[in-house]
Amino acid sequence: MTSVQAQHALPSYLNAEDLGPWGVYLQQIDRVTPHLGSLSRWVETLKRPKRILTVDVPIERDDGTIAHYEGYRVQHNMSRGPGKGGVRFHQDVTLSEVMALSAWMTVKNAAVNVPYGGAKGGIRVDPKTLSRGELQRLTRRYTSEISLIIGPNKDIPAPDVNTNEQVMAWMMDSYAMIEGNLSTGVVTGKPISLGGSLGRREATGRGVFVVGREAAAKRGVAIAGARVAVQGFGNVGGVAATMFADAGSKVIAVQDHTGTVVNQGGLDIPRLHKHVAEVGSVSGFPGAEAFLDRDAFWDVESDILIPAALEQQITAANAPRIRTKIILEGANGPTTPEADDILTDKDVLIVPDVLANAGGVTVSYFEWVQDFSSFFWTEEEINARLTRIMQDAFNAVWTVAQEKKVTLRTATFILACTRVLQAREVRGLYP
Repeated sequence: MTSVQAQHALPSYLNAEDLGPWGVYLQQIDRVTPHLGSLSRWVETLKRPKRILTVDVPIERDDGTIAHYEGYRVQHNMSRGPGKGGVRFHQDVTLSEVMALSAWMTVKNAAVNVPYGGAKGGIRVDPKTLSRGELQRLTRRYTSEISLIIGPNKDIPAPDVNTNEQVMAWMMDSYAMIEGNLSTGVVTGKPISLGGSLGRREATGRGVFVVGREAAAKRGVAIAGARVAVQGFGNVGGVAATMFADAGSKVIAVQDHTGTVVNQGGLDIPRLHKHVAEVGSVSGFPGAEAFLDRDAFWDVESDILIPAALEQQITAANAPRIRTKIILEGANGPTTPEADDILTDKDVLIVPDVLANAGGVTVSYFEWVQDFSSFFWTEEEINARLTRIMQDAFNAVWTVAQEKKVTLRTATFILACTRVLQAREVRGLYP
């Protein structure tokens, strides 16, 4: 029996021998509990999702066969407002993963103080195996299956891994057909033509850059000339890489699913974006000095490391090899608790996912507000408001960390969980 199993009453629907990402989240809650004071009597609330919906998603394939896919929507906690969180399409999606992601959304929303609870959704499917028509049918059927628990005042989905503006447009339209009226606020991350917000696509990567700049200032690392390594070159890693490069940093390494490109003098990021758009990966990029295998990425020395791919990438196995000063978690849950401890002992400053990548949900909040008012802001206004919120959130977390002598992750959880449990306590239990 693991320590996590021994401390928690585990639900029957999870594998007690391998709790996956949910087990990581439980360990994080255990670390924050001693700092919650009288609110700790409510802490079990954080260890149990409010609602879990598992759905069958059948579609007719282009060849006439019927295929069934497993889908989820988890609402972790809604004490502070409607659920908010993305939908991912990935062949390795599990209930444990979606539960953990929904819980991290609860913490993330509270950390930046937007009035949402945490939710998340997913379908176990490799979207690369589907045609555009099949992907649309899958999205619409999934939306119909979860429609009873989503809505602009209930739970608002958004893009995540392998989903995008088009998927959100299909979800919005499907919900409109079911409800009989158009409600643009049912999803965020939509196309601009359907009530989407300017700046939303770049928001997560921009938020990573903003908190990275704040963290660098605290650590005495100059952004100009800083060596930056990025894992993942999608919507988060790609945008963050561009912003760091524009600020004078040298992005010396980028890893994707094919391997790692390295140039100690700094990769040409606009050229790399163009290469990836043309060939689908960083492999073969002519501006690289070297092309290494994926695992070799962790051996590249840097000043700032940005894991912006999937969860549990930095583990006890590779953490000892990492040589960097600051880690900015662009992905959700990229670092295991064991790796956290190893890196902290090495004096690596880790800006946790629930703070570092909160720019996306912050601008999703802006989008939601704009949809309700039917009044839209300029991109300059959006970016300025995002920057202010991210800076304020980072500085509030930094203050807690210094006062309590804890890591930024634990400090973020202290701040966020206090806000969530205060709301839970003052609302009370019904009935």
